[in-house]
Amino acid sequence: MPQMPADIEALKRASLGQVLFRAARLYNEAAIAEIQRTNPSARLSHTQVLPHLDAVGVRPTVIARRLGISKQAVGVLLGEMEELGVVERLPDPSDRRAHLVRFSARGLAGVREGLAVLLGLAGELEGELGSERLSRLHGDLTVLLAVLEKRALKG
Repeated sequence: MPQMPADIEALKRASLGQVLFRAARLYNEAAIAEIQRTNPSARLSHTQVLPHLDAVGVRPTVIARRLGISKQAVGVLLGEMEELGVVERLPDPSDRRAHLVRFSARGLAGVREGLAVLLGLAGELEGELGSERLSRLHGDLTVLLAVLEKRALKG
């Protein structure tokens, strides 16, 4: 298999975005592997949708735009999640032609379980990085997230 040129590898390692993408992917994969031990129907692709859902509801078209995938692809994922009892669809009170998707009661319970898994992973990382370093990382990422969210609102 061909190897990536050394200069590109160096640029990737120096890129904040690349480091964040890779870290998030690996963290996500570790979490879903843990969740699948007790819930084999959980899929990695569903985890891409979860951050865009809430208890109030969001239109599938908004999820598609945020994820940068087609409405049809989001529809398939939401259909699978609905069959699993994780989400429910309801009419959009502002537009009778549209609907909203939100976490079901079972979905909210699953979110709690997922957050517990993430907390466990953070505990493992704390064992390797130390509590001070992990706390600093969490704080820095929280600030970065706020800056990026503010930028997204402008955009």
